Amino acid sequence: MQTPKQIAIIGSGLVGSLLAIYLKRHGHYITVFDRRPDIRTVNFSGRSINLAMSNRGWKSLKVVGIEEEVKKIAIPLDKRAMHLIDTPMYFQKYGKEGEAIWSISRGILNRKMIDFAEEAGVQFRFNEKVWDVNLPETKVFTGETEKSEWKEYKYDLIFGCDGAFSRVRHKMQRRSRFDYSQDFIDVGYKELTIPPNEDGTHKLDKNSFHIWPRGKFMLIAMPNLDGSFTCTLFLPFEGDVSFEKITTKKEAKDFFKTYFPNVRKEIENLTQDFFKNPTSAMVTMKCYPWTYWNKVALVGDSAHAIVPFYGQGMNAGFEDIYELNELILNHGDNWDTIFSMYQEKRKPNADAIAELSYRNFVEMSSKTAYPIFLLQKKIEKWFSKRHPDKWVPVYSRVTFSDRPYEEALKIGDNQEKIMEEIMKTPNIEEIWNSKEVENKILELLKN
Repeated sequence: MQTPKQIAIIGSGLVGSLLAIYLKRHGHYITVFDRRPDIRTVNFSGRSINLAMSNRGWKSLKVVGIEEEVKKIAIPLDKRAMHLIDTPMYFQKYGKEGEAIWSISRGILNRKMIDFAEEAGVQFRFNEKVWDVNLPETKVFTGETEKSEWKEYKYDLIFGCDGAFSRVRHKMQRRSRFDYSQDFIDVGYKELTIPPNEDGTHKLDKNSFHIWPRGKFMLIAMPNLDGSFTCTLFLPFEGDVSFEKITTKKEAKDFFKTYFPNVRKEIENLTQDFFKNPTSAMVTMKCYPWTYWNKVALVGDSAHAIVPFYGQGMNAGFEDIYELNELILNHGDNWDTIFSMYQEKRKPNADAIAELSYRNFVEMSSKTAYPIFLLQKKIEKWFSKRHPDKWVPVYSRVTFSDRPYEEALKIGDNQEKIMEEIMKTPNIEEIWNSKEVENKILELLKN
């Protein structure tokens, strides 16, 4: 047990709630502030992408004993279901037998996490917006508006878990030698829904991550426990095929009929959602340092927001907490060392998963539709099965292991160079699983 401290966490989202549970177990007094109402008392917003929980996330939940409870509200997905135009749907297994990502509704999980935190003794202050943070004195100021009378709270430590547009980070940005960048991609997203069948069953395979790749845009669908699918349309903001070109119900119907013909029966519902739900932007945000005077620290999206195409945003935030906890266990009350080592260890890995996430959009939206790409992945999987000690695909390194993201990026780049050479092999389509190809990969690995 550490010496108990008064700790403020800004943000009651997934990362803030889990961090509160961890710190409470170390004997601290935890108050969580959030400008929003208690999510357990409101309807969901229509701007969510279902979460894909993988190994890193489960590992972090297991430490505080809530892994099994969370699995009760999740559905395992062991494969991709690919929906191409003029081609029968087909499946791509994610990894080895038993490996799966898990589909979870963000809102349902967030509600559950707040329940867990409250049961642990964490205090939540909803509808209380943080307008200012005094970093050197670790004071938090809240109020109804920016010009209203503010309440002042004093703490020993403050953790910013308030997302990509963090108020805590905003204050840190004003300090000297603080590096910050944000990069919006020109693709936005919109949440859509495929409702369940009348008997409550799923209209698509419930244990698959469904993808409709269309080059510069795509539709994805992930299952919910009630038989519905949360769909996300990723589409450029501007251009020939874009959000700006779809302004009427007829244009929306024509769009879905043209590019997603096998969801024709759902067009009326998809069209309704298209105009009801907002179009949201996606940003990669990087900054450094993540801590200030060893009194204030950023965790999760407030330190490293990423685009969602690897399904690792939540998992990376949860891994921040796991690694922070390991440092607490090793260094006790030495918060100087804890904070210093936390940011030094996590920053390179956050940058790596940001890069991997952006690349995966290109893979999911366009490459998965090309036979040569599918053959490459087939060769990788075949070779990996024959030589599991020599080749683990980068997706498996990220999703089904807890090895550093930085390592996955580096090894993945090297593997891609090797596969570029392999795919140049004459008649590769006929000899892809031959001894010749196997030996060639082994030789390239030596170099």
